Amino acid sequence: MRCDSTAPRPPAPLMDKPSLWAFPDSLQPRQAELRFNLQSALDAVVLLRAEIPEDAFTAGILGTERIGNGIVIRDDGLVLTIGYLITEAESIWLTANDGTVAAGHPLAYDAATGFGLVLPLGRLGAPVLERGSAATVAPGEDVIVVGEGGRAHALKAEIVAKREFAGYWEYVLDEALFTAPAHPQWAGAALLGDEGKLLGVGSLLVQEAREEGETLQGNMFVPIDLLEPVLEDMLKLGRRGGPSRPWIGVYVTQAQGHMLVNGVTEGGPAARAGVREGDVLLEVAGQRVAGAADLFRKLWRLGAAGVEVPLTLSRKGAPVHVRAHSVDRNDLLKKPKLH
Repeated sequence: MRCDSTAPRPPAPLMDKPSLWAFPDSLQPRQAELRFNLQSALDAVVLLRAEIPEDAFTAGILGTERIGNGIVIRDDGLVLTIGYLITEAESIWLTANDGTVAAGHPLAYDAATGFGLVLPLGRLGAPVLERGSAATVAPGEDVIVVGEGGRAHALKAEIVAKREFAGYWEYVLDEALFTAPAHPQWAGAALLGDEGKLLGVGSLLVQEAREEGETLQGNMFVPIDLLEPVLEDMLKLGRRGGPSRPWIGVYVTQAQGHMLVNGVTEGGPAARAGVREGDVLLEVAGQRVAGAADLFRKLWRLGAAGVEVPLTLSRKGAPVHVRAHSVDRNDLLKKPKLH
């Protein structure tokens, strides 16, 4: 299988009242079929609403109002979510299934994994969802995708693949989790295994290519295993520790075996270096690239943010050589303020 659609999409709107929609009962998990406390797991997933300034770096791509899910992972109420929901947020509101509302502080964002952390500024009273491991589940096994709003927003699903994922926005996961059918409110949703433990956090809606002419709509989840190695740094620093990866602001897609530039960030390193939409990206530092994941890994191996990135392009059949001066993407983002 392969992922045909890797574009990040703004989170799907969530209804103000969960009762306005529900999955068919046959698609909802039933307590009698499970070995864990379903209600406790459902109540650990909360509604997350974030407001972002209009002049924020990510406002044009992800919008100024972002709505999705958060997952309570500690006794102090710490909420784990997918980072694009809270990036550059100036205000966050968390709502538990019993209607309790608390403001939240965008505590941390890790661009490498995509995880975000929110610290509630009031007591939510939601239970903690225990973390498990994506290594315990294999393709073909049953899972549950949980959005806020209780059982009506919980979906019985299946792991359809575990494989590498490369997002065109300079993002790579060595092994992501892919599920089907698709949950329409995937952003920050919780992926549960048969023991009711958290296996992954919802990131994208994707189209899975299965056979010639047949596609299956599903979701991509970031494995929870990636959190533990960076959690303490995120709590202390607001991001992972150590040098930041170089970022050049180039968006690519694979077309007929070539890496086609389908966009560049206005004013970003690639744009300033002269990279244009429609260019074919051939080499990084003299090394041929084979796919988006290979491109980004070669870029990151050059050094930390700030390193110069030599690129070889093909423009209308003619070779073009440019040098992009990379930056730390985090430096372009508005930083959260304590309330």
